[in-house]
Amino acid sequence: MEYFKHECGIALVRLLKPIEYYIEKYNTWKYGLNKLYLLLEKQHNRGQEGAGIGCIKISVNPGMEYIFRERATGSNAIKKIFNNAYKVHKKKSNFSYEEIPFCGGLYMGHLRYSTTGRFGISYIHPFLKRSNLRSGSLMLCGNFNLTNVDEIFEDLIAKGQHLHLYSDTLIILETIWNYLDYEVKVLYEQFKFEKEINKKIAENINLGDVLRNSVKKWDGGYIVCGATGNTDMFVFRDPQGIRSAFYYQNEEIVAVASERPVIQTVMNVKSDKVQELLPGQAFIVKCNGQICFEQIQKSSNIQSCSFERIYFSRGSDKDIYQERKMLGRLLLNPILRAIDNDLENTVFSFIPNTAEIAFYGMMESFDIYLNKKKKQLIKNSKNITDEDLNKILSVKIRQEKVAIKDIKLRTFITEDNNRDNLAAHVYDITYGSIRPKQDNLVIIDDSIVRGTTLKQSIIKILDRLEPKKIVIVSSSPQVRYPDCYGIDMSQMNDFVAFRAAIALLKEQGMQHVIDETYQKCKKQLFSTENQVINFVKDIYRSFSYEDLASKITKILKPKDVNTDVIIVYQTLDGLHQACPNHKGDWYFSGNYPTLGGNKFVLRSFVNYYEKKEK
Repeated sequence: MEYFKHECGIALVRLLKPIEYYIEKYNTWKYGLNKLYLLLEKQHNRGQEGAGIGCIKISVNPGMEYIFRERATGSNAIKKIFNNAYKVHKKKSNFSYEEIPFCGGLYMGHLRYSTTGRFGISYIHPFLKRSNLRSGSLMLCGNFNLTNVDEIFEDLIAKGQHLHLYSDTLIILETIWNYLDYEVKVLYEQFKFEKEINKKIAENINLGDVLRNSVKKWDGGYIVCGATGNTDMFVFRDPQGIRSAFYYQNEEIVAVASERPVIQTVMNVKSDKVQELLPGQAFIVKCNGQICFEQIQKSSNIQSCSFERIYFSRGSDKDIYQERKMLGRLLLNPILRAIDNDLENTVFSFIPNTAEIAFYGMMESFDIYLNKKKKQLIKNSKNITDEDLNKILSVKIRQEKVAIKDIKLRTFITEDNNRDNLAAHVYDITYGSIRPKQDNLVIIDDSIVRGTTLKQSIIKILDRLEPKKIVIVSSSPQVRYPDCYGIDMSQMNDFVAFRAAIALLKEQGMQHVIDETYQKCKKQLFSTENQVINFVKDIYRSFSYEDLASKITKILKPKDVNTDVIIVYQTLDGLHQACPNHKGDWYFSGNYPTLGGNKFVLRSFVNYYEKKEK
């Protein structure tokens, strides 16, 4: 029910044949550009603040441009940039394909969501740094957040650089470019008296070494995509596997994207043909089309993001689809307790659409449960009549579409003090979908983070149906800790679970726990030790999962709602059971995969305690 910003989307296309091949086979020079467009459109949900694309030509005569870039801001940025890219400026009737700006061999695309509060065209990927030597030019985009930007920024300044933006993207670009530039200069000295010097440099650049030198001080979650001016291409992933990327290759093309089903759809291939980049690994395509893999960093403490599975990625991925259904199935018992086992007088539904798959899993579990109950009743009934049998078999799990989002309504157009009133009308209610005062209403959501939409809108509109009881079910566990790897969840007080824990501590005369946690966090931030402990866990230690859920319910239930409200959460064990291969659960558990993550949560708590909104 909540909307929050999250990871960006990346797309790369590398053509492995000369452009004439695609013109002859597909009757267009736009084959690669069309694939890039589809890869970005299919990931539009991952970034609606802006988009950018870049193109590098494989062969072009000196005196002609070889790198082209288009960037735009706004939700219609994809349309803007491709309208410009598809234009062919004909200065003469017999123009060559070399003269078409976006007719190239390598394409890069990016969709941006800002999780740093910085906006504008200057922050839109891809970033570009040019060199007089083609191999020294670097274009870069990615899906990442570094936790130690300050440290790396100061390191670059100490080396004499003057960065025009305080941005982790620019920092990554400058760091990689430094080592690339050094490599190019060494090769220039080696080949400066030989013919075809640019070709010699391009063939001998060791991108693996460039990347290994670049990442030594990085801490965070990242997928970094880059291309040099000679069309060497690389994609590499953080050693914990926090962020994800997938690739596909055949004899004609290489395609890379943030999600597997996107490539499956665009390239029309089965899932086993699309591979996931391994943690710490780089996928490199040389200028001659040669493909290789290099381990840039040793993989360790692998914790790929579980929120990607729960919420962000497209549910059309075969694994994610099954995982989300399992998250719904595992909620059977807590829901039964919440409705006092009264299935006959309960209606099930979901809000928003992203929770639909978990809803299917939940319904399957109740169908199985009900069928077992029916079998047991029939088995235990002696001399059962047809009437009794029909009565037993007629009992079904009831499901309805009780709320529909009004996509035309935009609450941001009004002042803050009126926005809450408009928020209550974001969803249209389906009147007559339940029996007033008689039916329980169970609504499943994929996550409850801040709880704002629940309190301001959802519970109020559900109350109009006059249910006996409203049960809100979260298919993910309680979000207790901030994220620092690319999701816009950074302030402690944003989380309703945290607010509930603080409220319980104060109510029970345990203010000293809050004060002591602050002192320990503050001390740890100034410590020079390599080991950092997440002391914020102490805030939750005194309370059970049910205690917190009960307090969250009291916080989120509007004062003017008289219907009983219960909020049910997925457990952490349930999450691990549903997503066994994606153990990145720091939002729920506080177990951060990197040193920078632990430092981040300490800073976040200190900022909360000191009332600093950072």
